[in-house]
Amino acid sequence: MKLQVTHRTRYIYVSPVRESFNEVRLRPVTNEHQVCDSFLLKVLPAAKLSHYTDFHANIIHFFELQSPHSTLLVESSAKVTTKPVLTNPASAPVPLSALAECERNERCFDFLQESTYVEKTPEAWRLALDVTAGRDDVWGAACAIMAHIHSQFAYTPNLTSVHTHMRDVLADARGVCQDFAHVMIGLCRALHIPALYVSGYLYNGPLDKLLGSQASHAWCEVFVPGVGWCGLDPTNNQPTDERYIKLGIGRDYADVPPVRGHYKGTTDRQMEVEVLVEAIE
Repeated sequence: MKLQVTHRTRYIYVSPVRESFNEVRLRPVTNEHQVCDSFLLKVLPAAKLSHYTDFHANIIHFFELQSPHSTLLVESSAKVTTKPVLTNPASAPVPLSALAECERNERCFDFLQESTYVEKTPEAWRLALDVTAGRDDVWGAACAIMAHIHSQFAYTPNLTSVHTHMRDVLADARGVCQDFAHVMIGLCRALHIPALYVSGYLYNGPLDKLLGSQASHAWCEVFVPGVGWCGLDPTNNQPTDERYIKLGIGRDYADVPPVRGHYKGTTDRQMEVEVLVEAIE
């Protein structure tokens, strides 16, 4: 599937700000499931762009604006070719007992620990055990957690923020995609299932009725021994497929915000975000 994404973020400041330093994580990755065919990043006021690759192999662009400015526009445009996910972890169930080897796997270590918005509390562990009762394989347990979140948590925009902690979402049982991803990651880690946070986009085709499309989307990947990392979207209760575009991964949202920065000046500002995901073939 060939998809085009336009992501536009505009900041409007009540009074001019200066010395603005920013990081942008908006270039889709290229891997076995997708190819970033083209990418263009525009910043206004104009600034020199540089980039580097972080510890998790995410591509990060950065720029600075020293002069006073009252608005800031960050706009990306990308064309991505996605591929069907051929791996089916359910075809050869891996027992939960196999997770013991993940503790010694450097690919998994960071994604078994607590992180900024995720914690492994006794309450999370108890809920994870209850939700996965009767499941003795890794993929089945992860899918049971995903289904529980989808059925028991209400998708409620504008209630939480990107900085809402998993414990608050568990208590309120409401939120949006990044909240549900954080809860799923926490419950999986409580059972020693390695789980990571994925930032990206979701294409909602003419016949689809998917939540979180036409916006930044978030889901998670769990590590199945012998298979690898497999994507699950608790917001829509489904494994990821060619409709998903991955931007980056991390322990939780704190590792992969689309735009992050700091500046000197007023804190009174407005932020407008527009995302458009289209099929181009």
